[in-house]
Amino acid sequence: MLGSDLCELGGQLLDFVRLTVCARGFMADKEGVRAALEEEEEEGDEVELAYQAPEKKSLQEIQQLDKDDESLTKYKQALLGPVPEVVDPSLPGVQVIRLTLVCEEAPGPITMDLAGDLEALKNQAFVLKEGVDYRVKISFKVNKEIVCGLKYLHHTYRKGLRVDKAVYMVGSYGPRAEEYEYQTPLEEAPRGVLVRGHYRIKSFFTDDDKTDHLSWEWLLHIKKDWKD
Repeated sequence: MLGSDLCELGGQLLDFVRLTVCARGFMADKEGVRAALEEEEEEGDEVELAYQAPEKKSLQEIQQLDKDDESLTKYKQALLGPVPEVVDPSLPGVQVIRLTLVCEEAPGPITMDLAGDLEALKNQAFVLKEGVDYRVKISFKVNKEIVCGLKYLHHTYRKGLRVDKAVYMVGSYGPRAEEYEYQTPLEEAPRGVLVRGHYRIKSFFTDDDKTDHLSWEWLLHIKKDWKD
């Protein structure tokens, strides 16, 4: 992926990429990395990943780097895409808009509105049939500066005890008017009488700077069938 671009543009591009890698997160796994967290940590503890954040550069600084070099200018345009000319200053840097459980077997969409009342999600159960394959899709917008190392984390609890914890590397993105979408790798819902029931999930959308872009709680109900 990144290697072919570096071969074409030569050694000079390597230094540039080290400064601007966060423009698209090429050093992160764009297919999604689900890292099992092996050490128990308390709520809010830092989650460690085998990922080193690049040096932080503002969008304006990146645009000014080697601006007289035509090859690098074209490369930056390919990385960053069209940058919004006017941005509402009241908007947050990153807006998490919705979460969707993507499942081909589901009788209808399983979507939660993350731009609405987050408190209401704490008591609203989203149903998933046991044993089905599904993905979690996050829809979000980046409004201002490039954001590096976005991560989606969730901690899963049952009857007050944490039974699972995971972190997914979403990547790094530049500002644009359109939404971005990220999907986790395909997973299978647990099956069997012992795993059916309600699970409380605490989700977090953060980045390399440990900025809490959004934290929320929601309920997942594993059932024998979609309606039973």
